[in-house]
Amino acid sequence: MISRNYPRSLVFGLVFAAAVGTAYRTPAAETASPAIKVRQPAVAGLFYPKDKAELSRAIDAYLAAAKDEPLGGELKALVCPHAGYAFSGPVAAYGYRLLVGREYQTVVVLAPSHYAALRAASVSAADVFRTPLGDVPISEKARPLAKLSPFALEPKAFVQRPEWWQQASCPAPDLGDDTADTWEHSDEVQVPFLQKTLKNFKLLPVVFGSVDTAKAAAALMQILDDQTLIIASSDLSHYDTYTNAQKRDRRTVEAICALEPEQIAPDDACGAIPIQTLIYVAKQKGWKTRLLDYRNSGDTSGDKSHGVVGYAAIAFYAPSAAAENATSAEPAPPSSAAFQPASVKSEQARMPALPPKALPAETYTADERRFLLELARKTVREVVATGRLPAVDTAPLASKFTTKKGCFVTLTERGALRGCIGHIVAQEPLVQAVVDNARNAALRDPRFSPVPTEEVAQLEIEISVLTEPLPLFFSSPKDLLQKLQPGKDGVVLQIGGRGATYLPQVWEQIPDKVEFLNSLAEKAGCEASDWRGSGVSVSIYHVESFKESDTGSR
Repeated sequence: MISRNYPRSLVFGLVFAAAVGTAYRTPAAETASPAIKVRQPAVAGLFYPKDKAELSRAIDAYLAAAKDEPLGGELKALVCPHAGYAFSGPVAAYGYRLLVGREYQTVVVLAPSHYAALRAASVSAADVFRTPLGDVPISEKARPLAKLSPFALEPKAFVQRPEWWQQASCPAPDLGDDTADTWEHSDEVQVPFLQKTLKNFKLLPVVFGSVDTAKAAAALMQILDDQTLIIASSDLSHYDTYTNAQKRDRRTVEAICALEPEQIAPDDACGAIPIQTLIYVAKQKGWKTRLLDYRNSGDTSGDKSHGVVGYAAIAFYAPSAAAENATSAEPAPPSSAAFQPASVKSEQARMPALPPKALPAETYTADERRFLLELARKTVREVVATGRLPAVDTAPLASKFTTKKGCFVTLTERGALRGCIGHIVAQEPLVQAVVDNARNAALRDPRFSPVPTEEVAQLEIEISVLTEPLPLFFSSPKDLLQKLQPGKDGVVLQIGGRGATYLPQVWEQIPDKVEFLNSLAEKAGCEASDWRGSGVSVSIYHVESFKESDTGSR
């Protein structure tokens, strides 16, 4: 709802779970007993087969195709990918094949958050973790770990439901009850592999936000013992060309195997934070590493013509006394052959020398802004005329376009808002986010009728690329007002189970902090003053925004 005294142009659209009221209300997940809390499978049927027999056969086939890789010691941890099984399952199987015949009492899965913005490592508060293969009990170590900072027991966080949430294999929770793990796939896809290769283990799933990884490692070490296995869940580069992906991924794998956490950035691996945490543990424990398999989606799917995603399976082990005496103290780097597709590994082809790692760019040039705006305009033209999205060839694009980013697309007509839809939490590559949100702003903003053909030429398009939203801690309404930065902060306001956001551009129309929050509270469907009450949380983000009239794109 818009504040009484402000024009419609102030209301920036947002499609996310907390903002649409009863449309998202569905029955809570049923559990076997009222006393038992079950973490229901979210991506069965999406990332892996939903049918128990089919899932079991698929994992058996992946494990059978993987080769045994001997270790010179006791297996302590694995880095494994978390994409759909059709893409990353063959690589993950190289890691999980090592578990056959081994016994662990506890498996700690360190998983990166894809849908929740939080400054903590969220420990599951469930009693059991369910997959089509059955239930796995949550370890009794979960709650003691949750008492050690930066870990916490399912802390409240802004959660943006993925686009596939209505096709998920679990019912949606009541409004406002989504947790960091409700929709998370990066821990869930590991569990069926564990169920097929281990017996009588307990699970300790943790979903990581932004944390001090050295501090996380120190806390984690307090609950480790000889019967605990760690899984760090991560894919590698995303949507780069096949050749560039191999180069980037080799650099990342070499850093992991050399136990160099500072050399691994979020753009290198979506699970950079879990991997860094594992590396700090490994350095303290004296573990060594072995690359088991590396491939990317071009290898596993056969399609190398589009942007690919990299996958690696890496073992961490405590060397035996004999192996320790036979090797140097420094971890050995993976061989060049490990980075070749399975079909050509035997050729021992070497990859070219790599340049020093470059820092990721933080801004978009004038030409890059024009490219994104022209892509948005092409999308609006095509979806209005035909209902179809334009195809985007990501192969020649720089990584800044194929990295996942939060993004909004805003349409105005003669200065008045005509549509605005976006993602706050990064869900897909920037170019795809521009295409999807341009379509949604033109045709699916519930506040407006779809844009007709005759209006397309009159529209102005603006794109906002968002930073990761982070919680803003405040002790009182007065403290909140003091901490907000007008003109700079985009604000996500959550009041109980309701929420809404304003982009930083809205400060131009509502420069007063109190009026800004009053209007945002009303947009969330609450009373204007409810932001002063209890049960209120705020996250902030910043944007780089650009529109056609500023770039000469029209």
